[in-house]
Amino acid sequence: MNPEDIMRRLEILRIEHRDLDSAILALSDSGTGDQLQLARLKKRKLRLRDEIAALEDTLIPDIIA
Repeated sequence: MNPEDIMRRLEILRIEHRDLDSAILALSDSGTGDQLQLARLKKRKLRLRDEIAALEDTLIPDIIA
């Protein structure tokens, strides 16, 4: 993947992460939220965070100290 593709993918993942955050908040605020659905959304959000971190790591070169 070239840096432009990585940046595009990162933007898509960040948007999805933000949308999941809103969905989780709305579901928990409604009081009628299905706990299983809430747990699935939170798990998906964590997977996205991990994928975002991995992609960001590919953009930042390792610095040898």
